[in-house]
Amino acid sequence: MTTPVTETYRADWDAWRAGWEQWLAQPHNWLSAVAVNWLDDTPRRFGGTPGLWWQDGDQVMIDPDGTTMAFDGTEFTEVRTFNLADGPDDQRVTAGDLQIGISYREGYHIITYDPSAPARKAFDGVPTFEPNPDWIITGRFEAFDSDQPLALATVGWREHDHLSPGVVHFEHDGTPYELQVIASAGRHTTVFADGTSGDTTYPAGRALDIPAPAADGTVTLDFNRAVNLPCAFGGFFPICPTPPAGNRYPFRIEAGEKTPAK
Repeated sequence: MTTPVTETYRADWDAWRAGWEQWLAQPHNWLSAVAVNWLDDTPRRFGGTPGLWWQDGDQVMIDPDGTTMAFDGTEFTEVRTFNLADGPDDQRVTAGDLQIGISYREGYHIITYDPSAPARKAFDGVPTFEPNPDWIITGRFEAFDSDQPLALATVGWREHDHLSPGVVHFEHDGTPYELQVIASAGRHTTVFADGTSGDTTYPAGRALDIPAPAADGTVTLDFNRAVNLPCAFGGFFPICPTPPAGNRYPFRIEAGEKTPAK
């Protein structure tokens, strides 16, 4: 029989779940994605996405084509050139109620977000396993001398290089395992797969944020807070990373989010 979590932990977990699902349901978030398109050097219209879009070398070109768009708070109605290749993913252009996220992977792709998307309107939460203290595991973080490149396959594109600051060593049922850590926007996170992947959880794996380790390197892995990748909510996120070989476990981690309802 599984030992129940404490009332304090349950209250904290419930509050985290409520905040996470509120974040998911924002007007221009994963649930509101309705289209993804890759750009080339030919100006193109893409379905319900306003304007003409193309790329010129490392630059993305946008012709509002009769609409008013805005980027970084500045409106424009004429052709604009943006060099976003060295910038963060998902930089947003606004066009009316829509937002268009721009990312670069040796070429630009755009994702259109519409607050009236059916997935967002139908959203009623993400199914989860019941929180289980057995999946709150103490590990030991081993930092590399410097961040190391980590090439990860994606769900709908080719490999992409990330940076790994180190690994977490942990045990499950007396067997040692490692968890490769990914550096992302100033924080530590990871992606993993396990025996539930493709069964009760999303086939490509799940994500887990990793807190800062203590001075002695100890770190808590709370798999009850494992969440789905954006690609689990629809086919509009081709650059979602998949787990490295070392983060694919033979046992079932029955904790965290299950496959989202469609």
